[in-house]
Amino acid sequence: MDASSLTVVIPCYNEEACIVSTLSELRRNMPQARIVAVNDGSTDRTLELLQGMDDPDLVVLNLPFNSGIGVAVQTGLIYAARHGAGRAVKFDADGQHPAQEIPRLLEAIDNGADFVIGSRFVEGTTGFRSYFMRRIGIRFFRFLIAAVTGHSITDATSGFRAYGHEALLFAAENYPSFDYPEPEECILFLRNGFRVVEVPCNMLERQGGRSSIRSLKAAYYMLKVSFAMIMESFRPRIRKGI
Repeated sequence: MDASSLTVVIPCYNEEACIVSTLSELRRNMPQARIVAVNDGSTDRTLELLQGMDDPDLVVLNLPFNSGIGVAVQTGLIYAARHGAGRAVKFDADGQHPAQEIPRLLEAIDNGADFVIGSRFVEGTTGFRSYFMRRIGIRFFRFLIAAVTGHSITDATSGFRAYGHEALLFAAENYPSFDYPEPEECILFLRNGFRVVEVPCNMLERQGGRSSIRSLKAAYYMLKVSFAMIMESFRPRIRKGI
């Protein structure tokens, strides 16, 4: 295993509008990375477009039905761990994450972090910061994470994340495999003694498709994620020797 080897995991669900441009931009910025795109039972042309891309270092994994982002991400992380990745990055398919900022996350890994979150709210960021109601939810999750771990995470819903090798192996086995896993994952890593770091990232607006969190579903999202975070805070620690 080459400690510098990188796998980028991209969960995809009905992203035909932007998946080709997202992957093309990612490849321009990370020419040596293995990219693992996990098609989560898309009902549009996402799988067809993925399979039609001319990229020998693109791995396409196809889930036969929509299983949720948690399952899709864990599938990609398991593939990365089993195929010798030294580090991994989780990267959204909708064009919100700037590929040119991946080195910033990896630099934090190189400087000793285990798990790195690209944050829209760390001082110095100027990019898109989501919509008002989403920001209210993000602030609530920040409060809840601090209450149960003693650590402040400014952007717990950010899906732009990097994993060092030990964190990758841990996530491959223990990733919260349900609909909206990002805030719960923060608690999982913090309570198990990993060094979690946020770095500033200038995000973009979604470049195509539709968010899975809309209208009344936002209230369901808040309740479900909050419950999962609270339950995670009571879960016995998994990592040994902490």
